[in-house]
Amino acid sequence: MEPLTHKPTSDNEEWNESYYFIFYDKENTVGGMSRVGFKPNKKEGMTFFFLFLPDGSIGAFHANDDSNQYPSVLRVENVEHKCIEDGQWKYSFEGPLLIFNNPEDFAHVRENPEVINDLVGGKIDLDFKAHNKTYEYAEHMTEDALEIGKKSGDLHWEQIGKISGTVTVGNETYLIKQCIGQRDHTHGIRDWTGIDMWFYFVVWFDENLAINPAGVVLDDGRIGPGGFIYKDGENIPIDTIQLRSHTYRENGYIPKSTVLDIVDKRGQSYTLKAEPGPLIPIPFKGEMGEVSYMVQSFGSFQLDDRRGGYGSYEVLRRAK
Repeated sequence: MEPLTHKPTSDNEEWNESYYFIFYDKENTVGGMSRVGFKPNKKEGMTFFFLFLPDGSIGAFHANDDSNQYPSVLRVENVEHKCIEDGQWKYSFEGPLLIFNNPEDFAHVRENPEVINDLVGGKIDLDFKAHNKTYEYAEHMTEDALEIGKKSGDLHWEQIGKISGTVTVGNETYLIKQCIGQRDHTHGIRDWTGIDMWFYFVVWFDENLAINPAGVVLDDGRIGPGGFIYKDGENIPIDTIQLRSHTYRENGYIPKSTVLDIVDKRGQSYTLKAEPGPLIPIPFKGEMGEVSYMVQSFGSFQLDDRRGGYGSYEVLRRAK
């Protein structure tokens, strides 16, 4: 397992260490995304927690604090990511959830609170047990890819896991039994508004096949690729990624579909087709008023002829 926390490698106030967790239970058609992030140079912690519910609505929680528990505790307000031991984590939350019947309304909640449809109590108590060895992106990236990838941080770890526990939303409780999930750990200076686009897909087909392609896309079209393919118990690094197509709605930042051409370190080629499901746009504003939207969604995926892939579809796009 990687070191759990790191001292800042820069005095930049935006140096950040973050922990991300996603899961999707096909039996209950419930999925969740949770992030805790810390900026120790400015004493700031941030968290969001989203639940994608069977009826198409979402439950959302977002908060900031002074990160005074970091690095001893990975907790921001009501959300905690707790490492029990190597390969075993616990994820917990208890508090209010804002319910949005239309997930896209989340982007407008600050200026228009009326888009909130309900406020209910929520609770998660989930255990993570590792399914593969932790994969670190930078160990397998070229110098050019590393330089481009610095826009999203310096180091990046991923690990697939089996998830069990309970999720409660209002009066409804879902029992989660051994569904697939994944944890993510990064640190560095993340420039939310300084790049044109990034994509980050976490795709599961079954216990023996998963793929995690990610890339920062610069204005000139160059991609800093990273990620891995998990196949039959082995992590295979991704070598190159080409963005064959990527479409947006008329507003220019809500994605409609993506097609990637991927080559792994062994020379095997793949084509990954991706479409988002219900999605949540999260706005980030820069110092000069520029705005980027990070879109969180659970999508559907096809790898070559293999259909039935599911998992996280995340795209960040700078608004024009």
